[in-house]
This record gives sequence, structure tokens and C-alpha cells, in this order.
Amino acid sequence: MQEKVTQVKMEEFQRESGLPITVLRFAGDITSASKAAVLGTYQGLPDTAKRILLDFSGVEYLNSSGIALIIQMMIAASKSSQAIQTFGLKPHFQKVFTMVGITKYTTLHPDELTACAAFDS
Repeated sequence: MQEKVTQVKMEEFQRESGLPITVLRFAGDITSASKAAVLGTYQGLPDTAKRILLDFSGVEYLNSSGIALIIQMMIAASKSSQAIQTFGLKPHFQKVFTMVGITKYTTLHPDELTACAAFDS
């Protein structure tokens, strides 16, 4: 099975509440080969990015090395007082994220609308 290259698209938009949200939309596979895509994109975010929405709906495969990269990103975000909300994970990966403790850093949501609304609460 050939690995699908990790793609990360960064978007920014304003909520009706006026709060800006930075979205990282992941696609492909997230593995050890994804370090530049995952951590590089995160580290390149502007200092004003305080609310980060992670979209995993385009992710086809995620292994333990990829999960470790996501955890590194979330720890860095936590240290920078950035809020992270997550959506789009397949049920299996929701279970894995919960088991490995990623929910300490983010809440897993069923869809983008619910995840965005969580920033207002």
C-alpha cells in the first residue's frame, strides 16, 4: 500500500461573535513522514492564532507516529495558551485519540459547526 502524502490546508475566518479561528485541514495519511506538514504548518501559524480548529475529515490513515506528531502539536498549543477543537475523525480514531489521552488537549466534535461553537463557550 502506497502512503498518501499528508496535505495541510490552512484557512482563517471570523465567527459571528467576531472571534477569529484558524483551521488546519488535514488530508492523506499522517505518519512519521508527516512531520514537516503537521508540525511545520503549526509552527508557521501567525502569533494571532489563538483558536485552532483541526479538521481530520480528509485523513485516510493515521498511525502511532502520526498520533505522536499530533500530540506534540497539541502540547505546544497548550503551552502557548491556544484553544484547539477537533472534528472529522473516523470512529476508530476517535477511540484511539481518547485512549491515548489527546482529549486532555482538545474536544472531539461530530462536525465543523459544533466544533466552532465550542470556541464560544
